[in-house]
Amino acid sequence: MPPLIAPTAVTVLALIARRPPLLALRLGIAAMFVVTGAAHFIGMREELIAMVPPWLPAPELLVTITGALELAGAVGVVLPATAPWAAAGLGTLLVAMFPANVHLALTNPDLPFTQQLVPRTVIQLIFLAATTTVVVAYARTRRSASTDAADLIAR
Repeated sequence: MPPLIAPTAVTVLALIARRPPLLALRLGIAAMFVVTGAAHFIGMREELIAMVPPWLPAPELLVTITGALELAGAVGVVLPATAPWAAAGLGTLLVAMFPANVHLALTNPDLPFTQQLVPRTVIQLIFLAATTTVVVAYARTRRSASTDAADLIAR
């Protein structure tokens, strides 16, 4: 499962470097989306264009747009001020791009195991769980901060 290598390695290295767990996760997410976003322009562009379901218009443009969004999201998820918004956007992008995985699996029955629908779905769910974790963590922090402020005002 090569797509898991970069985010796992970066997350583990950040934890070893004693970075806070949420930051380590954000760095891992960023690493994954830098790798996959870059693939939209270098190395795998033609394969990604072929994955676009035929009912969607302008596959080349869609691959360009999604690649740019992945790269922008990778930057955004590292910055504390934009991290929850970027994570939410990247999670939405994962869901929006999932039909391409289904199309690939249905039109290519001889794919290697790691490219088949079940492994790709598991990987997507792992990435979706990571982006959701960032959103939820920030929402909890914001809620507890507003509760603390309300407690101070009430005193």
